[in-house]
Amino acid sequence: MIFIIFDLEATCWRGRPPKGINEIIEVGAVKVNQYGEVLGSFERFIRPFVNPLLSGFCQKLTSIRQKDVDRASFFPKVIEDFKDWIFEDDADYLLCSWGSFDKQFIINDCRLHKLDTDWIMDRYTDLKDQYTSIKGLEKHKGLKAAVKMEGFEFTGVHHRAISDAENLAKVFIKYVDEWRY
Repeated sequence: MIFIIFDLEATCWRGRPPKGINEIIEVGAVKVNQYGEVLGSFERFIRPFVNPLLSGFCQKLTSIRQKDVDRASFFPKVIEDFKDWIFEDDADYLLCSWGSFDKQFIINDCRLHKLDTDWIMDRYTDLKDQYTSIKGLEKHKGLKAAVKMEGFEFTGVHHRAISDAENLAKVFIKYVDEWRY
């Protein structure tokens, strides 16, 4: 079993998104085996299709620049590369993120581009819910707070997919034998 610890960044605005659609603009992931060993990482920007211009709010929140996404491929190409990276080990896998929003964003973008979603539907777990249970917390913690609570320094840039995935991987590895899947 391999675990794909992933995070996404998506287009965002202070209010309702134009045309009612948020699109993924960055995928970051860390591949971890059942022993807690990091096997590799994946990071790609994605060019938004429906709303190609990033809002100032989005650029400030994520530190992703317009030129980063302008140079990127569209979702179908990037998600195919991501799936190839996941499947390269020919092993059973579980996709893991902090909260269920990331799963829903992938499903939404797959539907927008008329792509299959079977690869994520039954191969996903929400680590935020599990962490809350493992720690006996009354309410959910944000990723940055959980990383610090575990005695780790939050490294990289918060709200960048690869940094958030790398920090989540620290917490995942610490509890590698306690996650349910």
